[in-house]
Amino acid sequence: MSDINRLKNIDLVVFDIDGTLLNNDGAVGDKTKQLIKELKKFGVIFSFASGRLHSAILPIAEDLNIRVPFISLDGSVIKSSVSKEFIYKAFLKQKHVLKAIELSEQYLINIALCHADAIYYTESNSVIPQLVDKYGAVYKEVKSYEDYTFETLEIVFAGDNKRAVEYLRDKFSFPFTFGCTTSFFRSHTYDEIYYLEVRKSGSSKGKALMRLIKELKVDINNTAVLGDWYNDISLFETKALKVAVQNAILELKNNADIVLKKTNNEDGVSEFLESLLKAKSKNKK
Repeated sequence: MSDINRLKNIDLVVFDIDGTLLNNDGAVGDKTKQLIKELKKFGVIFSFASGRLHSAILPIAEDLNIRVPFISLDGSVIKSSVSKEFIYKAFLKQKHVLKAIELSEQYLINIALCHADAIYYTESNSVIPQLVDKYGAVYKEVKSYEDYTFETLEIVFAGDNKRAVEYLRDKFSFPFTFGCTTSFFRSHTYDEIYYLEVRKSGSSKGKALMRLIKELKVDINNTAVLGDWYNDISLFETKALKVAVQNAILELKNNADIVLKKTNNEDGVSEFLESLLKAKSKNKK
């Protein structure tokens, strides 16, 4: 299938947000906003797959008038901006949360517990709001994690000791732990800070995408995904049309169907949307 034929059949476009859809100032490009409006006239649906909390995506969804369900917390939640109902939510087992708290104290690694409404941290983890790249999230300091070990969607570890964070990753992987999935990556912002995110198994952007397209009744071959970072790798392992912005990591670029010439700071997303609009317009003629 040629590029033009693949593009003209795209029904759903799923954006990663930070580093992809947004520039480094947190804004969506004006050209992208206009192209989204134009493509909606051709029946194209738009959604998100982000590491952000659901509540932190709502202002962007409102700005772009995107009302379909979207993926948050790297696949732990699927929910729309207009419904109170969850399409999918994946709480970690309490025993895994307790294990994480114990290991963080033992190896002096900062830890935070992500719930649907906020990210919780204690006084001894007070650097969390500065270190954790969950843009737009509400951070709440609590005296103890004791009352927050239930309904935890994601555990986040952050530290400058790479080996210690990697050790914790292994402790939450098979065969030491069952029922968890992990993401280990370096910070966008801080060169020497490393993160480990722990979620319930089955909670990745890629798996959430498959749940989302089932809900929207869209074929994966008629879906496009756009990303830039390590937590987008699972999206790029699907059969969707894979689009990497120019500032994307090498792993994504190597697995992409399309590598854009522009970065997120140059409204790179609009480059793809413009090609998509041309294909849709040509198909209509």
